[in-house]
Amino acid sequence: MKVKFVAVILGVMLLSLTGCSSDAPEKEKTAPAKDLPTLTIMTHDSFSLSKEVFAAFEKTINARVKILKSGDAGEALNKAILSKNNPLADVFYGVDNTFLSRAVKADLFVPYAPKGIEQVEESLKLDPENRLIPMDYGDVCLNYDVKWFKEKNLVPPAMLEDLLKPEYKGLTVVQNPATSSPGLAFLLATVSRFGEDGYLKFWEELAANEVLVKNGWKEAYWGEFSAASEGTRPIVVSYASSPAAEVFYAETKPEQAPTGVVIENGSAFRQVEFAGILKGTQQMEIAKKTMDFMLSKTFQEDIPLQMFVFPACKTANLPDVFKAHARITDAPASVEPELINTQRDAWIRQWTDTVLQ
Repeated sequence: MKVKFVAVILGVMLLSLTGCSSDAPEKEKTAPAKDLPTLTIMTHDSFSLSKEVFAAFEKTINARVKILKSGDAGEALNKAILSKNNPLADVFYGVDNTFLSRAVKADLFVPYAPKGIEQVEESLKLDPENRLIPMDYGDVCLNYDVKWFKEKNLVPPAMLEDLLKPEYKGLTVVQNPATSSPGLAFLLATVSRFGEDGYLKFWEELAANEVLVKNGWKEAYWGEFSAASEGTRPIVVSYASSPAAEVFYAETKPEQAPTGVVIENGSAFRQVEFAGILKGTQQMEIAKKTMDFMLSKTFQEDIPLQMFVFPACKTANLPDVFKAHARITDAPASVEPELINTQRDAWIRQWTDTVLQ
């Protein structure tokens, strides 16, 4: 997704080496460290693995793994497109469904169905040719400060329209969709909710109700959100799994998360992240093993406490804090990837003219 819970400290999670399928990976002879080839993964800045899983990764594919962080999801994809004739990496992790059509049209990826793909949630499989394989997902939505609303004796928002009410004036902080992945996902939620003919009216009224816009998730969440900082805004755009992170990293673990989420009434947009093998790789067999490993339980079960999103593999076990506090909607807002591809830039320009001018 594509902006994750990027400001959290590294979590550590010890996991078994059992694959998504029932068969354990075959043992291979391990080459001396100095003779190992290097497999490069190009990804966004919030990609994270625990030390234990990273070590298991290198051991399983019998290669050194280099992580090439390349900005946010859109920036990283642009770099991959610009370098397609001389690829900077072997595998790309982090194309999300807001950029899926652009990635496919750029013809960047090699079709490959990894081991364990049958265990991936069917609703997440958006590329029938298996050039891009689902790896994780999460719902971008409004988060609110439970304590603040209780102290003010104000009912928290239940839908996007609530943000336009007079009593919510000056309470909300969002991210700029031109510079932020969750910002773009939230913009798409409004397109889905109000239609192409109505979403700008919503934003015009929200701007009049003194919405605050920040360039990125970190600035909004850690800089302005009252539940996570000295900020004064009790409503922020984040993830429906953010409450789990608030509990996980709390010095004293609360029974209830200090933040709530708004995921009903078409208020949450599902962000799905994909990985694929880049055309032109000189490490094709190792790249295939990499894709296999990414759908193993070892890798998939590391995702929740590293990037605070849900694993794509439905047999992956969730940590208890995720089971208790992370949320997912039964009816996410939806915009077709092809429509996103053709209209994304226009929607962002229109949003900019409406909200920032």
